[in-house]
Amino acid sequence: MPAPLPAHASLVTSQLAVLRRLEWRVRHAVENVLSGEYRSAFRGRGMEFDQVVRYTYGDDIRDIDWNVTARLGEPYRKKFVEEREVTLLLVFDDSISLQFGSGTQTKREALLELAGLVMLLGAVNRDRVGYLHASPEGYTLKEPVRGRGQIMQAAATLLGKPAPALDGGFSSLPHRTPGTTGTSPNPTASVPAIENPNSNIENPSIPWRMLAHAAPRHSIMIWLGDFPPRAAPEGWSVLTRRYQTMGFRIDDPWERALPDARVLTAYDPTAGRLVNLNPASSAQRAAHAGWVARREAAFQGLFPDSLSRLAVRTDEERLTSLVRFFQARMAAGPRR
Repeated sequence: MPAPLPAHASLVTSQLAVLRRLEWRVRHAVENVLSGEYRSAFRGRGMEFDQVVRYTYGDDIRDIDWNVTARLGEPYRKKFVEEREVTLLLVFDDSISLQFGSGTQTKREALLELAGLVMLLGAVNRDRVGYLHASPEGYTLKEPVRGRGQIMQAAATLLGKPAPALDGGFSSLPHRTPGTTGTSPNPTASVPAIENPNSNIENPSIPWRMLAHAAPRHSIMIWLGDFPPRAAPEGWSVLTRRYQTMGFRIDDPWERALPDARVLTAYDPTAGRLVNLNPASSAQRAAHAGWVARREAAFQGLFPDSLSRLAVRTDEERLTSLVRFFQARMAAGPRR
C-alpha cells in the first residue's frame, strides 16, 4: 500500500486539477477573445533602448531625443528593439485581512484565483512566470520559469499556500471576517477601525530591495494584495523604473458600501475580536466612506495610470474582468 501524500503535496495536486479545469477557458479567451491583445496589453511598447538615430519623416515624434537634437542641431530619435519574451513576476501579499468574506468566497480565495489565471495566461503565451508569496510568517520566491508544466506546478504551489494564522497575527488592514455570535467587548469597537494605528506599516515580509533583482528589466511585476491606505514601500520608485508595475486588488461588496441591514456582528482578524457594525449609524457610514476614499487614493498613488490597476469584486467573474482589463489597455494605444 503506497504511503499517503503529505498534506501540502495533496493540496498542490488538488490545485493542479483546478488549474487544468481553468486552462481551457484561459486558452479560449486568448485564442478567440483577446486575439493577441494579451501580449500587446502586457508588453505594449515594452521595448529595450538600442541607440539614437536620425529622425525621418513618419517616425513617432514621441521618440525624439531632445537633448541629442539640441546638441547636434537636427532631430534625432531613440530607437528601441522589442523584447522577445515577456517575464511576469507576481507578488502575492497574503495579509490576514484577505480572509474576510461577506459572501460565499473570501477575498483571499478570489485573489488566488486571479493570480492563477494570470499565471495560466503566461503559460498559454509561452512567457516566463515567477512569484513571490509573502505573509506575516515570511516569504517564498519562485524564480520565473518557462513552459506549461513548470508554470502549472508553480501556480499550484502558490494556490496551495496555507492562509496566515488568525491567532495573534497582525495586519494593517481594517476589514472584517463575518462572525455568527457574540458582541463587542468594547463599546467603541462597534465603530469600524478606520484609523488603525498600524495602517501605514507595510508588510515587512516583502523583500522589496531583493525584488529589484528578481527579474530582468522591463518585466511585468503584478502586485496582488489588499492595498490599505498606507505609504508606498521603500524603494518603490526604483521598482517602477525597472519594471512595468501593475496592481490587482479584490474587493468585498461590504468594502465598497456598508450593507443596508440590521446590526451585524463580525470578527475582526486584524484585532482578534468581535465587533458590531451598525449600517444605520451615520458616523460609521461617514468613517467607512472616508476610509474608502483614502484607500483608493493610496492605490492610485502606487499605480497612477488607471490602466495599471485592477479592482475586482468577489462576486464578479475574474477571467471576464481580466479580459476587459487587457482590452482597455490595448484600446488605449501604444505604451512604454
